[in-house]
Amino acid sequence: MAVTTEALNDDSALLAGLFDTPGCAIFLDFDGTLVDLAATPDGVRLEAGVAEALALLSRRHGGALAIISGRPVAQIDAMLAPLVLPVAGVHGVERRGADGRLRLAPTPDVTPVLARAQALAALHPGLLVEQKRGAVALHYRLAPELQALCVEEMTAAVQACPGILLLHGKMVLEAKPAATDKGGAIAAFMTEAPFAGRRAVFAGDDTTDEAGFAFVEQTGGQGVKVGSGASAASLRLASPAALRVVLLHAAVLAASTQTQGVADDDSL
Repeated sequence: MAVTTEALNDDSALLAGLFDTPGCAIFLDFDGTLVDLAATPDGVRLEAGVAEALALLSRRHGGALAIISGRPVAQIDAMLAPLVLPVAGVHGVERRGADGRLRLAPTPDVTPVLARAQALAALHPGLLVEQKRGAVALHYRLAPELQALCVEEMTAAVQACPGILLLHGKMVLEAKPAATDKGGAIAAFMTEAPFAGRRAVFAGDDTTDEAGFAFVEQTGGQGVKVGSGASAASLRLASPAALRVVLLHAAVLAASTQTQGVADDDSL
């Protein structure tokens, strides 16, 4: 797919420039950012060419590209296969660095929250409960009329469990460890090779990404909000499709740079 700078809106053009700038560390949310949201977590699809673009961009930046997601690391791996990237999963509870080592944060007991969410879902078939390492997500996208009830039940469940925080996402409520978030995950990556010493750029779409935006903005990096809504991010893209256009554009430039480097080597 050929992409020209004329096809990019103002913030997309700025982001494309950042992605092409040496010394950049790229962090990307997955759902609602790289892929369009779907009715259920299993329903999302990675569009053709995106994994290849991520691979090219990762090589362009010496491996300093990571996925920062609420999904478990194993799910991200399955979505991107055969590409394997550094990943923070479950909002930082799981984190695999560029060295391939998986680090697991300690987690409080979420069994009471899980039981309450499952009991509610048993009464309302439109609700979906997702169990993760140290976290429980209650999805109500298929039953939006139940939002108030879901908030009431999950709030009560979390209040009875010390060390648990309730995140309000897009048609989902997630009980997760209060001690971990996407900002902390990005901060940890930034202390390690190949991310250390680079300028962090983080793109995300939801309130669950705000901790990541706050960290990168406070440390001289750039947050990129995908979609509408108030945000600490200073750049804005209209949709996941807009981000994918930027990625493809950056991948074309990265491939061109790498090809030129090979040509230069061959001429020596």
